[in-house]
Amino acid sequence: MTIRLDPNIEDPDRFYAEIVRRNEGLSPDESLDFALRLVFLLANQIGRNDVLLSCIEQAAQERRAGDRP
Repeated sequence: MTIRLDPNIEDPDRFYAEIVRRNEGLSPDESLDFALRLVFLLANQIGRNDVLLSCIEQAAQERRAGDRP
């Protein structure tokens, strides 16, 4: 399964700003809880398990690549 990695958000700056705004004043645990709820809501919009699992794998690969010196 090939997933889309090119920018595809209609207004990425607004999306980012809203996430930042909604995190203001939250504790680290509350922020994590918010992020996980958002992930599940977005995943539900995608709906396809093959796409979701490919995205999880991509995120894990990027994390491993970021850990390298």
